[in-house]
Order: sequence, then structure tokens, then C-alpha cells
Amino acid sequence: MAISAADIDAWQAELAGKGPQSIVKFALTHCPNLCLSFSGAEDVVLIDMAVKSKLPFRVFTLDTGRLHAETYRFLDTVRTHYGITLEVCYPEAEAVRELVSKKGFFSFYQDDHKECCGIRKVAPLRRQLATTTAWMTGQRKDQSPGTRNDVPVVQYDTSFEGIEGPLAKFNPLANWSSSEVWDYIRALEVPYNPLHEKGFVSIGCEPCTRAVLPNQHEREGRWWWEEATKKECGLHLSNLTPPT
Repeated sequence: MAISAADIDAWQAELAGKGPQSIVKFALTHCPNLCLSFSGAEDVVLIDMAVKSKLPFRVFTLDTGRLHAETYRFLDTVRTHYGITLEVCYPEAEAVRELVSKKGFFSFYQDDHKECCGIRKVAPLRRQLATTTAWMTGQRKDQSPGTRNDVPVVQYDTSFEGIEGPLAKFNPLANWSSSEVWDYIRALEVPYNPLHEKGFVSIGCEPCTRAVLPNQHEREGRWWWEEATKKECGLHLSNLTPPT
């Protein structure tokens, strides 16, 4: 049965005040073919919680072809640590070839990042989400100024099409701070990307990610040549188009 906006409203009410572990278990119980998006520290926290729920779940990651070597090793570490199957999503080779042939390897520094992200990230995500009815992300409200301030723990995602239309999108860590994420990681010895020890906080593709200074916002390390209010790659389109 397709998930409706009314379902999401009811779930929001039911999950109000609940912690991330409870939200993860709720999501996996109500959406058994849910796909968990994996790339960073928050996502591994969710994987750890999902494993502890003892319920089935799927995990996918986007291999853009431009990730750090450390990130590839991190992905494999998590795969083996939890014994999970990692569904790896790749961009269409012809689309990448055409972009690079026309504009070179670093066109995003001049044209902004959206065209490259659209090919390397958004299109593969769209194909992946077409196989499910729900997905889960590690978004937090304090991650990105101007785009994630109002992220709910569950939302009706009309930006992508699932098996039966719009998807349920769960964000169990929406109300957690970065400190709470890292307290969980350290307390339970959850694997993390070694780049975090080199000053990287928000980690994306290698050409578009850099370390940040102490007290700088984590998003300052992503697409640093652009305005802070534009720092979304297109995976979370609903953040840029508030519901009416």
C-alpha cells in the first residue's frame, strides 16, 4: 500500500519526543524495504542502531568516482564490521564522460556544484529510491544553515518517486547535535572516517571538501566558494522547497 501524507502526519505525532533508536525501530517495522543512505558519521550511528533492532534493512551508498581514498576504506570497514550488504550506486558513465569532455574535471568551481552533483549523486539516488517506499538519512537540524533548520524526524518526500509514488523519509537524528553523535560513536566504538581526525567534519567528494578550523561551522568545509544558504547537493531537495 502506498504511503500517504496522512500516514506521515500520524507518524509525526506518534514519534514526537521519541529518541533515535525508537525512531529507527519504528521506521524498519512500518517500512520493511526501507533503504538507509550511508556516507558519513551520522549514517553509521543509524546503521549501528538498525543492527541493534534486529530487523531487516538495506544500506546504499553513492560512489561518485571522486571520493577520498580514506572514504572508500571507511565504507569497506563499515561493511565488514557490521556484516552488511552495501548497495553501491554509480553515475551513468556516458553522462560523466560528456560533462568532463565539455567542461573538464573541475567545472563546479566556475558553474557551481549542482550540475556535477546532479550527474554523480542525484541521478543515481533517483534510481535507487525507485526500488523502495522509504529511506533514512542522518540529517540533523544544525548541520547546514538555512537548509536543514526545520528537518523533521519523518517527512513526506515528494522530490523522488518510489515504488508506489512519494516516499517516507526518516531523519532519526534530526534533533541531535554533533556532540551527541560523537558521544555515541566514542562510547560504542562505532567506526568513523579517519579524515575526521584531520579536521574534516562534513565529508563529500575530494575536490569539494576541505578541513575546517576550530569553531568554524562544519558546512564551511563543503563547497566553500559558494554561499552558505546554497550548500545542498540535491539529495535533499525538500530542504530547498519548504512545504506549502
